[in-house]
Amino acid sequence: MLLRGNEAAADYVLKHCGPKLRVMTPLGLGKPNRLLNALYRRVKNDPQLHLTIYTALSLNPPKPRGDLANRFFTPFAKRQWGENYPVLEYAVAAARDELPDNVRVHEFYTAAGAALNSVSMQRDYQSINYTHVAARLVDEEPNLLLQLVAKSPDGRYSLSCNPDLSRDVVDTFKARGLPLMVIGVVHPDLPYLKGDAEVPPEYFSAIVEDDEPPHKLFALPRTSVDEIDHAIGFHASRLAVDDGTLQLGIGSLSDALTAALVCRHAQNEVYREQLGPVAKDAAPFSVGLHGLSEMVMDNFMHLRRAGILKRQTPNGVYLTGGFALGSSEFYEWLRTLREEDFAGLFMGRISQINHLMDLEPRSRRGERKNARLFNTCMQVTVLGGAASETLTDGRVVSGVGGQYNFVAMAHELPDARSILMLRSTRTSGGKRASNIVYSHGHLTIPRHLRDIIVTEYGVADVRGRTDEETILAILSIADAQFQRPLLEEAKRNKKVRPSVQLPPRAAENTPEKLAAWIARGRSRGLFQTYPFGSDFTPEEQRLVVALERLKAKPSQRYWLMRAVGARPEKFQPELKRMGLDSPKTLKEKLTQLALVAALSA
Repeated sequence: MLLRGNEAAADYVLKHCGPKLRVMTPLGLGKPNRLLNALYRRVKNDPQLHLTIYTALSLNPPKPRGDLANRFFTPFAKRQWGENYPVLEYAVAAARDELPDNVRVHEFYTAAGAALNSVSMQRDYQSINYTHVAARLVDEEPNLLLQLVAKSPDGRYSLSCNPDLSRDVVDTFKARGLPLMVIGVVHPDLPYLKGDAEVPPEYFSAIVEDDEPPHKLFALPRTSVDEIDHAIGFHASRLAVDDGTLQLGIGSLSDALTAALVCRHAQNEVYREQLGPVAKDAAPFSVGLHGLSEMVMDNFMHLRRAGILKRQTPNGVYLTGGFALGSSEFYEWLRTLREEDFAGLFMGRISQINHLMDLEPRSRRGERKNARLFNTCMQVTVLGGAASETLTDGRVVSGVGGQYNFVAMAHELPDARSILMLRSTRTSGGKRASNIVYSHGHLTIPRHLRDIIVTEYGVADVRGRTDEETILAILSIADAQFQRPLLEEAKRNKKVRPSVQLPPRAAENTPEKLAAWIARGRSRGLFQTYPFGSDFTPEEQRLVVALERLKAKPSQRYWLMRAVGARPEKFQPELKRMGLDSPKTLKEKLTQLALVAALSA
């Protein structure tokens, strides 16, 4: 059935599903925002209706806080997402703890930090491995699946960015003989992708074609990569093996790793000079790498363009992914793929990506040879356990996702390795703290799955090592400021012999030594702030740095003192962009001076 418009679709849903809606909708880009908003409003305004939403990664443009943030972000948001982008209203209400009593939202993965201060999101969070979500959701007895879809000129349909869970959910319902309404909402800009994403028209109970002008797809801004992340990515990049398999996550650490892999391939001499003796086996990629990742994003596009992502399976596939999310440039790349570039990108089911339990284990294992499965985490214990999604007080920062599955897979495949990347320290309230800790109450990865850990100070290979060896190896890539107390605690707990000391080189793990290493890299053209371009203008890039400085030291008095002798005329493009080139009030004049001081710093 073809439905015209989201209000007509909402009428259809309520007529056939009844007053209690239990809605599944894909994570990330695959949500039909306008239809979800239409249903949310109906339920919000009618206490006789009930709505439960099962999903993950509900993405909305960030809301700026404060005058300077608003001046910077509001014009950028209009340019990035458009004037008519339909913000997910249930997600806004959930973050503010303003959901009505007849609406509940369960997410198994959230945008990092989005749920930290929300009572309802913390309370209703469902901790589920990505691989197990489909089976778990069926037990909740949902009655509706809503998904954004692509339509080809000849009338074929693709789940595009999100076949990840949808195909398994629908098949499970059919196998159990359970009713499920599946509604696809066509978006004209969504890339038509192959593999399990392609579905026949009868897959859907109804197709919705919007009667409003199309909105932009939610595109992640291409943001900066700082020096610490560059160092981590550079050390990690030597671990990839030619004629191998690559799994990546998202974020600046993955961007840094990708930039380093491109450098290793295209500027191998410069790459080796920067890494030194440990780069002896890090040659350019001759056969190339095969991509296998639950998430397909910009980094795979860059690796394909660089001639690295080129190892194909026997059926011609160079990249298999479960869902796609990235920048506007990435979406355009997906839309314009042709010939083998198009045919070799396979969008598949998470059940066949994140583990090895399938009907053809030999084939699946053979495709994943020399796998290097890279993930990020927040903290690592000295015994090799990792916390990737939960604070010590139990509050969820993001979610388990598929990290556990890929780490476990690395131990099941004979030639695979799990590589966890993290910053060795963090700064909060002006104080440095170690991200390498003695223990953590909520581990994502248990110690028995420890493998390779990378910080800005190097690589610790702890697979199969004793507890004492593991502690010494991990402390050897910790910041020198925190090594001694952690080592002493290990000795008190009888995990390390009293006479054992760290090697002398571990004492060189200092910010000063790292800064000198980074400086050498910058002199060789490495470690660019925006290695793959930016969605910010040059003026905005300079403003981002200045605003970060203001955020780090929020005292306006401090910056006004720094502004003595500053020259606003030197920063007219930046001030004009912020609407502060001609301040009229005293507040605007003081704000202008503080900003000029931060730009001058």
